[in-house]
Amino acid sequence: MKNDNSQITLDLEDVNGISRRKFLKYSTGMLAAVALYPQLGFGYGRKIQAYPIAFDYSAYPISGVATTAQRMLSFKMNWSSPADSALLSQASKNLYQHTQSASYDGKWSFGAALPVQQRTDIMPLGYSNPTPTRQTKFVNFFAITDIHITDKESPNQLIYLQQQDAIYSGKNSSIYSPVMMYTTHVLDAAIQTVNALHQQNSFDFGISLGDTCNNTQYNELRWYIDVFDGKVIIPSSGAHVGADSIDYQMPYQAAGLDKTIPWYQVLGNHDHFFIGSFPVDADPTLGIRDSYIADAIWSVGDILVPNFTTFPALFSMENIKVSSDPLASRPYYMGNIDGASPYGNIINMGTVTDLVFAAGAPKVVADQNRRSLLRAEWVQEFYNTTTQPVGHGFNLVDKNNPESANGFACYSFVPKEGIPLKVIVLDNTQSENDGSADIHGHGYLDANRWAWLQAELAAGQADNQLMIIAAHIPIAVAAIGSELEWWLGDNTTTAEYENAVTIDGLVQTLWEHPNVIAWIAGHRHTNTVKAFISPDPSKSEQGFWQIESSSLRDFPQQFRTFELYLNSDYTVSIVTINVDPAIKEGTPAAKSRESAIATQQILKTNLTPNVPNSANFTLPYSGSFPVPSMDPSRPQNGTTDETIQWVNLSTSKNGVPYNASYNAELFKQLSPQMVKAMKEKYPHST
Repeated sequence: MKNDNSQITLDLEDVNGISRRKFLKYSTGMLAAVALYPQLGFGYGRKIQAYPIAFDYSAYPISGVATTAQRMLSFKMNWSSPADSALLSQASKNLYQHTQSASYDGKWSFGAALPVQQRTDIMPLGYSNPTPTRQTKFVNFFAITDIHITDKESPNQLIYLQQQDAIYSGKNSSIYSPVMMYTTHVLDAAIQTVNALHQQNSFDFGISLGDTCNNTQYNELRWYIDVFDGKVIIPSSGAHVGADSIDYQMPYQAAGLDKTIPWYQVLGNHDHFFIGSFPVDADPTLGIRDSYIADAIWSVGDILVPNFTTFPALFSMENIKVSSDPLASRPYYMGNIDGASPYGNIINMGTVTDLVFAAGAPKVVADQNRRSLLRAEWVQEFYNTTTQPVGHGFNLVDKNNPESANGFACYSFVPKEGIPLKVIVLDNTQSENDGSADIHGHGYLDANRWAWLQAELAAGQADNQLMIIAAHIPIAVAAIGSELEWWLGDNTTTAEYENAVTIDGLVQTLWEHPNVIAWIAGHRHTNTVKAFISPDPSKSEQGFWQIESSSLRDFPQQFRTFELYLNSDYTVSIVTINVDPAIKEGTPAAKSRESAIATQQILKTNLTPNVPNSANFTLPYSGSFPVPSMDPSRPQNGTTDETIQWVNLSTSKNGVPYNASYNAELFKQLSPQMVKAMKEKYPHST
């Protein structure tokens, strides 16, 4: 409801003497708190005056809430045309100006529903009851992941690498795509969608599986938490250009998660590593930490080249001899987004030797709110919240753990009183102190985390609790030698920081705890479901499922719902459904979807991966020793995984030319001990 007697006026005065100007007149529809200062996100040293706000929200809310089990997004995919990453920089402008393109247009409609596949892969051989009655509903929750809230105006991004189609960066939409302008808006739409689904089928809790931030920044994390909390969001930084006229820069009132839904948080690699890849303080002479709050665009080489031997070598071009001084070989200004441009022009980008930069590095307005957070600081920020629980799970961390003061991010919780279910939240990202020169996107457990996990598994087994492990990084699905697989160390790793467990040992331990029903994860931005089938056919209860969820940032921009049931035959069903955030036409969230689809149409990224499983593979950065198979649960003969499946909807009525989603009902056999316990607690006829 509009209140014409209320308005917002924020006056800014830049520390460098930029003239005062009226910052914002933005109508939206509900009265918000006057005390905005803590969450405005303005630069350090600014003078801020906040006045009562009137928001007319009738123009913003979502519409048409539905899951993929009811309808799928449908858009054209021209597979005959080659991928052309150079088009990404043009995509936002062309979409904004409604320019037609033969290869992309971002247009979509609704097509066929995605069926829910019934899966019995880990059940006993000859299991003949694929549709038992769902007798008792244990829990209903949602999982969201890889939001990658991005400060697009930050001075230390890697946009230039994508624009130049660098060998390892051209198709890497995570370092640049037009979606960057709308990361908070699509999260807000997803939260509104969760709220609407909650009214239809109430959620017991929600969980976010990591990579909340894109670049470890304080303002990125605050935007993220504040969207959940329903605060006023100012999605700009530095000079806050365009905040009075550009839709993706304009402040807005986030809807906020329904206060009755508790939500929990997992740590991701982007939450504590520079661009999710490198420890911020690994080599202080490189100046990574200072680059966040600098008043000039950072210059750096192609840091994503994997063939290196020492960390400073990352900061030199492949074809430039590495200087003994790591600061001497920084050939590029990486650029940032011009918030004053309606379609997000890339500015301040090019080689250091370009004449246009003769006066030195391009200047930006510095902003202390861009500072990079230490792991402990990142964890602590979740206590500054108005949604539940305060701490969002980190309040449950064992304070006696030797690493608790350093941001230990593992804990467990029982989501619903009286239900024999425990969620084990596991930080399986790499350490900041491992000394590795590799990109830090691997799965990893140090000795402390590994001991903690084993203790949690043993306790859950002894207490007759079903167990779900919630981690950022999935296991046994990524190619050995890639930056996504279980970490085996490299030639710069010290013994102290070697992975405490091999992938073989981890999977074997999970098999030995048959109450583990699922490992849920994000990280790869895919909607994969994989079966870990028991190696002993007589003990099928040892099998478990791995369920990955796609990124909310990139196509298909989905989250998942999970319903857990005890069936009439004392098996367990996990029903997991992908959900597209519902959006309203003409909003920034709608532009986010168009941009994500256009990015997929341009890059043609494979979002349905199934990597061959070989017995041995030589790591490319070592060139010296073979490593074991990435997946000990299936034949190591170079074949793909039969349990990773996709549904083709292109030939169905209301066909969907491209589908990267997967819905399933996943059956799990319980151990004899658990069947006995369940019969005592939930007696019913089979």
